[in-house]
Amino acid sequence: MHVQEFFEQATTAFEVLGVLSMVLGFLFAFVLAIRSWRRTGDGSRAFKTLRDSLGGAILLGLELLVAADIVKTVTATPSLTDAAVLGMIVLIRTVLSISIEIEVDGVAPWRKALTTGPQVLARTARESGRVDPTV
Repeated sequence: MHVQEFFEQATTAFEVLGVLSMVLGFLFAFVLAIRSWRRTGDGSRAFKTLRDSLGGAILLGLELLVAADIVKTVTATPSLTDAAVLGMIVLIRTVLSISIEIEVDGVAPWRKALTTGPQVLARTARESGRVDPTV
């Protein structure tokens, strides 16, 4: 097998995995939401489960599709047009990924440390108070 054929197959594999992760992720998210609804009877909790799970599946799929685009562009005959198209695709998918992550987590990724950092420090301080200082 030639190197070019290998990279074409790798690109196709990334694309298939990206789409497959979104489709299977949707099915898995839907099953999780139904199970949550049956167990708790709380529709809003089931919806949050569906939204969070589906968001994660879409994020994974987008990352795999970006990887496919990068492999495709890097292995193709280099041109300024190809690089510009890759840049636009990556930009659009990055904006989508950030938007979905904000929607799922409720906070921007760069602000997540501000919301989780104090909680981690407080938990660590509480746990360190339980440790026997003589040990």
